[in-house]
Amino acid sequence: MGLKASSSLLCLTILLGVSSIVSAVNITRALEKYPEFSTMIELFNKTQLTPIINKRQTITILALSNDAIGSISGRPEEEIKNILMSHVVLDYYDELKLKALKDRSTMLTSLYQSTGLGQQQNGFLNCSKSNGKIYFGSAVKGAAQTAEYIKTVFQNPFNLSVVQISMPIVAPGLGAPVKIPSPPPMTASPPAPAPKKASATPAPGPAEEGDYADAPPSLAPETSPALAPESDSPAPAPSKAGKKKMAAADEVEPPTSGANAGLSFGAVLVLGFVASWF
Repeated sequence: MGLKASSSLLCLTILLGVSSIVSAVNITRALEKYPEFSTMIELFNKTQLTPIINKRQTITILALSNDAIGSISGRPEEEIKNILMSHVVLDYYDELKLKALKDRSTMLTSLYQSTGLGQQQNGFLNCSKSNGKIYFGSAVKGAAQTAEYIKTVFQNPFNLSVVQISMPIVAPGLGAPVKIPSPPPMTASPPAPAPKKASATPAPGPAEEGDYADAPPSLAPETSPALAPESDSPAPAPSKAGKKKMAAADEVEPPTSGANAGLSFGAVLVLGFVASWF
């Protein structure tokens, strides 16, 4: 019985050891595939926070990209350590759990609070929702909630979650606050569209443009034979027959009154001569 009990105890010990290894948090291994967070991993190692974090069974890292963490990377090492500890939440939150939060502020406990150095709640964080967006900030009264949730980078349910936020959270008493990043500059106005290809019809001359300008805009100039451009060839000359007729008409003059009197006198003489003959 003693041998069986010893064997059972040994198996249980091995099982617990394996399960603890499987469920152990390893922040370096979780983020090594994401080069955009390499600066934060370097600062965890520099401030000797990596082994402290990996001892925890359930944590959430509020991760900062290399660009976002640059605003605090040049500060004294002890200050950086305190700020980074406030980015380690001693609970598990992934995207599903964060979006399930009500539209009210939820207080979160950070790793900095576990040091016993927290004052006036600067070891706690507030998580709130506004207009469908999620924000993080210090739980100190009056502190701004400006670090916006971006996405969940890594999750090992109920052990480790890494969520990305937009800017560092610097609680009062842990260092100078970080300025809110200015919005990106407005993009230049889109280029004007390329001009359309000219149609095959030639543009109207100056005279035609003047005519179109006088006409109402809704009425397009009509194209009719009467308005067609005149031909360069001369107009056809009148025929010769027409000239002769016109000349003859001009030469024939109506008889005058003198001519009529001459004819009457001649007729009287003829009649007199005939009468004398007989």
